[in-house]
Amino acid sequence: MDRKKELKQQYKMMKPAMGIFMIRAKFSNKCYLEATPNLKGAINSGKFKHGAGIQVNRELQKDWHKYGENGFIIEILETLEYDRDEAKTDYTEELELLQMLWEEKMAAAKMEMY
Repeated sequence: MDRKKELKQQYKMMKPAMGIFMIRAKFSNKCYLEATPNLKGAINSGKFKHGAGIQVNRELQKDWHKYGENGFIIEILETLEYDRDEAKTDYTEELELLQMLWEEKMAAAKMEMY
């Protein structure tokens, strides 16, 4: 019973990887960026939404429907480290800044945004 409680506690203490990822079209110069506090969850959610046809970005959804998942590359561009201060739980500002920095990098590389 103690082992079960210990495992539960360890699970609660786990922090998901946060950062920014990109969905890049193989057939064009377009990409979609998203900064998120949970990279794995956001990527899985995005794949599900695209497959179900419920992605909010209509242009990206249209291309995903036309070319399928194999027409895109999904890659993590950068991860954000957690502060040593255990009390900090809101990384919204850091993620917004990261998003802006990568949008500038993509613009400089002549990438178009979805």
